[in-house]
Amino acid sequence: MVRVVTREEIERLLPGLDLVERMQDGFIAYSKGQVVVPPPGELLFSDPPGDVHIKYGCIDQDDVYVIKVASGFYRNPELGLASSQGLMLVFSRRTGQPRAILLDEGRLTDVRTAAAGALVARHFAPSTVDRIGIVGAGTQARLQLLHLLPETDACEALIWVRNNAAERGFREAFEHEDRVPTLHFTRDIREVAQRCELIVTTTPSETPLLRAADLRPGTHITAVGSDTPIKCELEPEILARADIVVVDSLAQSEHRGEVYQAVRAGAIDRRRVVKLGHVLVNHAAGRTDDGQTTVVDLTGVAVQDIQIAKAVIEALGSTA
Repeated sequence: MVRVVTREEIERLLPGLDLVERMQDGFIAYSKGQVVVPPPGELLFSDPPGDVHIKYGCIDQDDVYVIKVASGFYRNPELGLASSQGLMLVFSRRTGQPRAILLDEGRLTDVRTAAAGALVARHFAPSTVDRIGIVGAGTQARLQLLHLLPETDACEALIWVRNNAAERGFREAFEHEDRVPTLHFTRDIREVAQRCELIVTTTPSETPLLRAADLRPGTHITAVGSDTPIKCELEPEILARADIVVVDSLAQSEHRGEVYQAVRAGAIDRRRVVKLGHVLVNHAAGRTDDGQTTVVDLTGVAVQDIQIAKAVIEALGSTA
């Protein structure tokens, strides 16, 4: 019988899962060619604005394969709904039989993305991070900050928001968290660039938000929001000036993300780009001193969905 798992059940399991290590193992397997990950499917909508991603695949020797459907409809909060929606389907790799339907409402996609952001910070953030910069104030922005706190000693966070409602929602989301940095908010994105050593961008912007001229030397940027061919949060010159540019997927970076936009603009040569899994295996390819400016472009890879879905069904087995 197929097990149907609700979001409530998933939420109870998530705190006990070491997802950063799971993401690391997944990216390493991906870089070694041990993962089957076809190109993602995609639907883009303009009225209302939204996008749907279909990602799927399996890891060699695993017992399961995973198909994920996740969407972002950015006016949903006006309707009292979360912008992220979706589910994950887990099948037996031996027989093709369905094993579990994870009705996560997009939660697992959000969390696996944040866990990847924490993994990136572990390997690319400067040794001292006093202030984390977050561009955006939605669900992913909050999750990124929560997952970054254990990876840094930062005691402050500076969040770029567009309006008072976004600021209020961000503050409320942190009211019951155990560890909360001092939260500051700004409408001036240049302030984030000039005052933060570690910056994460989380918006669906289609025009650059951060500018190269505003960044301080030695900054690390994790770019999360640009996961379609039309999104772009970083001025291409940022990548041109960066000492190290990394992607989660070389194949996906040919069609989407900040690297795609920078190559298209003629700002960088694709041969400069390094795959994240390669850095995890060969640390010499990563940051070597605090003076380097680094950019990691995360467009989201199916191996992340595989890893988090496996973690959930394994935890379900241990609690059965």
